[in-house]
Amino acid sequence: MRQDTAANTTSDPAVANGLEMPQEAMLELAREAAEILVRRREELAGEDAWDGEFRDALEERLMRDPPEDGQPATEVMERAVRDVLSLAVRLDHPRCFGFIPSSPTWPGVIADFLAAGYNVNACNWLTASGPSHLECIVIEWFRSWLGLPETAGGVLTSGGSAASVDALVAAREAAGYPERAAVYMSDQTHPAQYRAAKISGIHPDRARIVPSDGRSRIDLDALARMVAEDRAAGLNPIAVCANAGATATGAIDPLPELADFCAAEGIWFHVDAAYGGFAAVTERGRKLLSGIERADSVGLDAHKWFFQPYEVGCLLVRDVSTLEEPFEIRPTFLQDSLWGSGHPNMVDRGLQMSRSARALKIWMSVQTFGMAAFRESISRGMDSAARAEAYIDASPVLECLSPATLSIVCFRVNPAGVDLAEEALDELNREVLARLFWEDPAFVSSAVVSGKFALRLCIVNYNTTWDDVREVLEAAERFGREALKQL
Repeated sequence: MRQDTAANTTSDPAVANGLEMPQEAMLELAREAAEILVRRREELAGEDAWDGEFRDALEERLMRDPPEDGQPATEVMERAVRDVLSLAVRLDHPRCFGFIPSSPTWPGVIADFLAAGYNVNACNWLTASGPSHLECIVIEWFRSWLGLPETAGGVLTSGGSAASVDALVAAREAAGYPERAAVYMSDQTHPAQYRAAKISGIHPDRARIVPSDGRSRIDLDALARMVAEDRAAGLNPIAVCANAGATATGAIDPLPELADFCAAEGIWFHVDAAYGGFAAVTERGRKLLSGIERADSVGLDAHKWFFQPYEVGCLLVRDVSTLEEPFEIRPTFLQDSLWGSGHPNMVDRGLQMSRSARALKIWMSVQTFGMAAFRESISRGMDSAARAEAYIDASPVLECLSPATLSIVCFRVNPAGVDLAEEALDELNREVLARLFWEDPAFVSSAVVSGKFALRLCIVNYNTTWDDVREVLEAAERFGREALKQL
């Protein structure tokens, strides 16, 4: 380690540094920011899970020319909280069930603060040996949780979208950059996979959408037919993208069978586990995700069901060299980064060069709470979804449209003894969703399941209780009865 040198105590009064703050002002601003965030966490459950504003109103509040002279930092921060940060879905609210919520741990939040303050660029070992090594450790944790072989490795990314691009670039490289390449995914696949296929050079017509079965899982027979037909037509199948927790329903594709198929066909097997992958740290989740250990690549999002602040995704590959071959580039201006042997440069494993120290928040959270707490929180989300499914099945007003495979359950209002056409049921449930949005403190989103409009609950917040879930279901029943009277 380089020895510290004596501080330079000389100063030039002719040089004014207009972007620095006195130490006490820095500490005061940091204290006030911490107090705002802690108070927000304490008061969050008593607020609505959503707040927002129309653009015209925000233009009136915020559209100004940048000031020539500075303003008090605490006043600027107060405006940012009031007029910017507060106007959003509160994804960490215990009754936020829309999309895929996110409930970060406090050590994770502090880790991002520290990483930003240290201004780390975790692009290579030379610029960030400590953060780079910590990233290796976190990736090794993920590898072992999923059961991938010791040859596996990866890189932390901004999220599942970037991980998908990196994965399909690796798949294209492994296939030898064939002409007329084709990629396959189900109609339940997240659009990030389709976008990644286009970015990696796959013609949109050859990003092939495979129908799903009645359980929202990819239809294996249809996949086999499409691959055979495409080969006969001169296409070159290079990858199959499977779901390990589809965003709409939480469905898990038949991973062992897909692994067999891809191995027999010589096709790269990618698993999108951005939402569901961290269930693997629990015994139940490991069984549900059986077969994921045979994937050529897996995408994960720790800012979803591993309770971290945005942004931290991950791409794991079965053989880390399959990432380094397409992404490793050696410009002369980075020649100094080749420091010793066995020092991985994360810039050689993905599309991003300048990178934040993403591993720190995961490491600090796990070190602070221990894996038992993470396993318990993930298990509680699965338990709550299963309990919600049982409640829906017992309700004379609600109908379950997809089982709670992980922590997502889809349902609709469909009162027993009332005969409504599908179009009328869809309209009824849109009305229920609107009333939940405007009149209930929870935030619920929708999906389409087997062509039916569905209300959807995704339960991944470690602070969510059964009462939070039950009261939303009761509100859906109540609004459904009331809306039915208006039909």
